[in-house]
Amino acid sequence: MKLGELAELLECSVVGNPEVEIKGVAEIHCAKEGEITFLTNPKYRKFLKETKASAILTGTPLKDLKIPQLICDEPYVAFAKLLEIFYPEELPEPGICLDARIEEGVELGENCYVGNGVHISRGTKIGNNVYIFPGTYIGRNCEIGDNTVIFPNVSIYDRVKIGKFVRIHSGAVIGSDGFGYAFSKKEMKIHKIPQVGGVVVEDFVEIGANTTIDRGTLGDTVIGEGTKIDNLVQIGHNVKIGKYCFIVSQVGISGSTKIGDFVTLAGKVGVAGHIEIGSNITVAAKSGVTKSLKEPGTYAGFPAKPYREWKKIQALVDRLPKLYEKIKRLTKGG
Repeated sequence: MKLGELAELLECSVVGNPEVEIKGVAEIHCAKEGEITFLTNPKYRKFLKETKASAILTGTPLKDLKIPQLICDEPYVAFAKLLEIFYPEELPEPGICLDARIEEGVELGENCYVGNGVHISRGTKIGNNVYIFPGTYIGRNCEIGDNTVIFPNVSIYDRVKIGKFVRIHSGAVIGSDGFGYAFSKKEMKIHKIPQVGGVVVEDFVEIGANTTIDRGTLGDTVIGEGTKIDNLVQIGHNVKIGKYCFIVSQVGISGSTKIGDFVTLAGKVGVAGHIEIGSNITVAAKSGVTKSLKEPGTYAGFPAKPYREWKKIQALVDRLPKLYEKIKRLTKGG
């Protein structure tokens, strides 16, 4: 495909020769002739002089560069689309494998793939163009929307509703019991609280490998439209997550917490139960959210504070060893 054709598809402009033929995409330090590379991080500028790529995708024109440039307002988004163009996902041919078990009363749409070892329980409705890879279990009375892909060894419990264009990666567990127990002092015994709610996963959500999403105790746990959940995330019962959020690896969200739209929880963030995180909030890695956060902005630390406030406190903490030594010297001198 010619560079000019790519520019039209991606709504970008070309600096240099638009007739250059592009056959693939590669990293800047290992790209070869015929490939387009990309530059979104300044630390990779050092490879510009050495790259053998035939073109480069970037956000602003680069001076003194001999190879053609594809200039895009959102280069990282354009990069994602480039990969889709040159490396389209290869999915199995539609069909039901011999070792799949589909119970009576299941509604299966057109052009679906059901792999070996898949079990689909009664009362479940599955839309069109759904791909269910081997080893997946789907419980009773579930709903799965069109164009959803469920990768191998996923467990979906009863009464889970999954929207359209959802992607669920291997080992994910959706609809397992929430952590609900009642301790009786009289009996000196722990009683399990039955978890009779469900899970709703809205359209365009992606759920990473080995992530767990608990069902609600009475109502539903809800994952909002377009939200992206990384691997190894724990989402407790009755949690409500809004639209287009990023939930990064090893985040833990306790039960009944409400999260707004366009929220980012970075790696290893812990969130206490029964609190609210408003829309347009970012929580930095390894932070602990112990009370509600309502004002848009960035928060960090434990307990989480507005980023500027946390940064000032951290600067003082870093100075404590020196201050301690100074106090020791002054004390001895006295």
